[in-house]
Amino acid sequence: MIYENQANTAGNGGPLALIVGANGGVGSHVAKMLLQRGWRVRALTRQPAPTATADSIERVKGDAMNRPDVVEAAKGASLIVHAVNPPGYRDWDKQVLPMLDNTIAAAEGCGARIVFPGSVYNFGSDAFPLLTEDSPQKPFTRKGALRVEMEQRLKMASMRGVPVLIVRAGDFFGPDAKNNWFSQMLVRPGKPVRSVQNPAAPHAGHQWAYLPDVAETIGQLLDRSDELAAFAVYHMEGFWDFDGLQLVAAIERAAGHPIRKRRLSWLAIGLAAPFVPLFREVLEMHYLWKMPIRMSNRKLTDFLGTEPKTPIDIAVSATMASLGCLEPTRGEAGLHHPADAGGRV
Repeated sequence: MIYENQANTAGNGGPLALIVGANGGVGSHVAKMLLQRGWRVRALTRQPAPTATADSIERVKGDAMNRPDVVEAAKGASLIVHAVNPPGYRDWDKQVLPMLDNTIAAAEGCGARIVFPGSVYNFGSDAFPLLTEDSPQKPFTRKGALRVEMEQRLKMASMRGVPVLIVRAGDFFGPDAKNNWFSQMLVRPGKPVRSVQNPAAPHAGHQWAYLPDVAETIGQLLDRSDELAAFAVYHMEGFWDFDGLQLVAAIERAAGHPIRKRRLSWLAIGLAAPFVPLFREVLEMHYLWKMPIRMSNRKLTDFLGTEPKTPIDIAVSATMASLGCLEPTRGEAGLHHPADAGGRV
């Protein structure tokens, strides 16, 4: 196992967190948040960094599918953030459960708390449209059933002494995050926005989660870890796009000029699905765009007092700038990056 940047972390006496999936959207933003809070951060990655980095993250080369790699990387950690997913929805049924089992085994071995970013996939139509942490979980998709099984395994682990924190949120978007609906369907990274394909049906509300806000929410919950239940679950509200048009309007404001608005052709997605694996997996989640589905954050705000929320125009502008989707003059206009302040407003 190869360790990098050890010298950068040796002088930091803070607690150690292992991020499994540190190159992804959630993992990278949670890593930044933890560093800001004085944690030492270790990242398990398949590929070592090509050059030395200055972010004080200790990078460990290993595979989340290989239990010895995960157990070894977790030694000395008091927190494991399980933020790894197969890219493009590929091989979920073959990978997500073994990877989670490896994280649970590592946490049991070192006594760490597990943080797990959850989603709306767990729920079925019987629980719609307003979801609480205790809503019945009867999903009708394969990915939803896997999500339920993952959380059940985490709950069983908590009964064996592994504390677990699950934060469920809407569709992620944020700076430098490219494996999500925003960057794969709404805009095209590296190109100024001229048009947007909106996957939402008319008047179908949709829930979005800005990644720096997700990370800050996790951070504020961890700040009070001694008050958390052994199996703690919280919902974020994030940005509630009440009619499915507000995020597109924010993209247009960030672009600074009118953009062409089109509905995503779900018929075309369906026709291509037998030949394009990503489209086949995307099609399974079509139901999330056909009706308003909203997670209530009442439990979260009762505990924290308020949910970290970056104004949507700032969030969208920062995201588009990082993806190279703004004209050069706008990208150089001093956009605010809420990640610098942990998403606090």
